[in-house]
Amino acid sequence: MTGALSGIRVLDTATLFAGPLAATLLGDYGAEVIKIEHPNGDPVRSHGAQRDGVGLWWKMLGRGKKAITLYLGSPEGQEIFRKLVADADVVVENFRPGTLERWGLGYDELREINPGLVLTRVTGFGQIGPYAKRPGFGTLAEAMSGFAAITGEPDGPPTLPPFGLADGIAALTTAFAVMTALRAREQTGRGQVVDLAIIEPILTLLGPQIIAYDQLGTLQPRTGNRSTNNAPRNTYRTRDGSWVAISTSAQSIAERVMRLVGRPELIDEPWFASGAERAKHADELDDAVGSWISERDRDDVVKAFEEAQAAVAPIYTAADVMTDPQFAALGSITTVDDVELGPVKMQNVLFRLSETPGGITSAGASLSAHTAEILGRYGFGEPELASLREKGVIK
Repeated sequence: MTGALSGIRVLDTATLFAGPLAATLLGDYGAEVIKIEHPNGDPVRSHGAQRDGVGLWWKMLGRGKKAITLYLGSPEGQEIFRKLVADADVVVENFRPGTLERWGLGYDELREINPGLVLTRVTGFGQIGPYAKRPGFGTLAEAMSGFAAITGEPDGPPTLPPFGLADGIAALTTAFAVMTALRAREQTGRGQVVDLAIIEPILTLLGPQIIAYDQLGTLQPRTGNRSTNNAPRNTYRTRDGSWVAISTSAQSIAERVMRLVGRPELIDEPWFASGAERAKHADELDDAVGSWISERDRDDVVKAFEEAQAAVAPIYTAADVMTDPQFAALGSITTVDDVELGPVKMQNVLFRLSETPGGITSAGASLSAHTAEILGRYGFGEPELASLREKGVIK
């Protein structure tokens, strides 16, 4: 079915990883996303695992996009970009602040061409401030936001995630920002600039740390898998060597867990009635829960918790996700036919819409696969394309 964003055209000039993922999400729901790469190719094509020299991360991040090459540092590339901008709705970019302006492609110039354009600028530190021109990656956002400071064991170092957490959060936020700007355009007829700093969205997701420090002068400590707000809350090893996680954020769940593991007397303790107070007795509660779990296999633990209506989840790897019946029911993993690799599995769209559900139309295309098609819309025939290739403007 036609996606909800059908008719929206996005020029994705960004790399690694927040900006491109935001464009991917827009494409999942019907936007036409034209991926503009340097003639040498987007860095993610060679980032991470590969099969037969084909980057697998690219297949996911580049899905649904029409891949063209264009050297924006050249006058010819800049002129072609202006043509593309003329009938685009959104540009996503993550160049260092001032780069587009140096190329004559700043917002003042672009809105002269297209007053309705939403120029989406995704950088580590935003367009203003003393750090604006520093190179910025998600890792730095995870460090500066306070995330790393509260992650890890109490006696261990601050811990960074082994994946692009801040980039992913920023991508989701960027997609939301683009839709907000497009909605405003419906009301005003004008586009605008979206200035998104990767250090900010993850800061918001960390919850009340800022207000707690402001009002109480307190800093959240590192607590490993435990929480200062409730207990038991941890990961526990099962008899067959697997792991499960449980959470008792609700009082009723905490009581069910203690009955299940044969320690109902703890429920009558005065401190058990408060999540924060339970957290102060985490050693005792973890011992009770951990001992019970360690005597049972994972599937038996999960079944018992489900029957008791207590919250539990097995600790999965990607292999487990691929075979889980709940993910299967939701269609969380989809199969896409790819011209280079054949059928490939990847994450599906983020949510289900009943009337315009969206979908993954293709995996990431080969380098410059759609250059002739897209530039052909603007009158570039084979002689012009050959000349541009010779000059290194396109691949």
